Amino acid sequence: MNRILSILLVAAMAVSCGCRCEFTNKQFETPECLKGMPINATFLDEISWDIPHQNWGVEEWDRDFRAMKDMGINTVVLIRAGLGRWIAAPFESILATEDVYYPPVDLVEMFLCLADKYDMAFFFGMYDSGKYWHEGDYLKEIDLNIKLIDEVWAKYGHHESFQGWYLSQEVSRRTKNMTKIYAEVGKHAKEVSGNLTTMVSPYIHGVKTDQVMWGDQATTVSEHEYEWNEILSNLQGVVDILAFQDGQVDYHELYDYLVVNKKLADKYGMKCWTNFESFDRDMPIRFLPIKWEKLLLKMDMARRAGMDGAITFEFSHFMSPNSEYSQAAHLYDRYCEHFGIKNKWKSK
Repeated sequence: MNRILSILLVAAMAVSCGCRCEFTNKQFETPECLKGMPINATFLDEISWDIPHQNWGVEEWDRDFRAMKDMGINTVVLIRAGLGRWIAAPFESILATEDVYYPPVDLVEMFLCLADKYDMAFFFGMYDSGKYWHEGDYLKEIDLNIKLIDEVWAKYGHHESFQGWYLSQEVSRRTKNMTKIYAEVGKHAKEVSGNLTTMVSPYIHGVKTDQVMWGDQATTVSEHEYEWNEILSNLQGVVDILAFQDGQVDYHELYDYLVVNKKLADKYGMKCWTNFESFDRDMPIRFLPIKWEKLLLKMDMARRAGMDGAITFEFSHFMSPNSEYSQAAHLYDRYCEHFGIKNKWKSK
């Protein structure tokens, strides 16, 4: 009883002295806290390569599109129409020639309807065979995607939100001949759709790539500039947005690569976005949401380097208040606090 009375007395004294029992994160922000650039786009990774599926239906996806819109995202990019045997919709051109599974849901129609609803732009990502271009058969990969583009534009092109194309095959210095796919597929997509925007998101052959961790040599900044100057010279007029992934180099190197990327994009008349990886490559587990401090550091570098826009890989798993990862909801909270966004989704 005496202990309870003592606690009550201390609490009463705290109130009478005006002690603040509620704190805000702003109170503890450091004087020279970095300032990031906002994220305007996200990939949609439902035909996934290396992250788990959340098994959402339209109700869950509707909620997530709303959360995206609330934090300022205005563009969603289907990362790929299919990968190997798995496809995002019953594409007749793929079903007719490839050994793929018939899908239970038309994700393309679902995402387009949701993008229409929330006044967002939708970019369609290409089919990745997972074999032809790896084996050097570029023409087969090109032919598959040209037929797919024709089918997709005829079936889905009426959607107001359908505003661009994503050339899905990810390349670096070791696969620079793959730009033949970018060039041919990008050109056809533009011709069919009345010159809609095209985007690529290659990666830097840096110290955090799997190839380098397995013993390959990382590129220096100057090597990166030299090789990508050659590659982009073949893509002028075909690619509109260049969005290099930002996670394969060390943080202390990133700014220099961003400056080079911006320089190259400007040279060839492209918009230079950055692709913020919102997962953490530094953890022994693949993959978990990134630490807020690391994301803020990258956002500050992108702002200072003058990036024209920012996409993330990817919101629904690693930044969403609806994610199965609880850390993602907290990352959403920190992001909204930083940019002064009213957060209807604040985690408990």
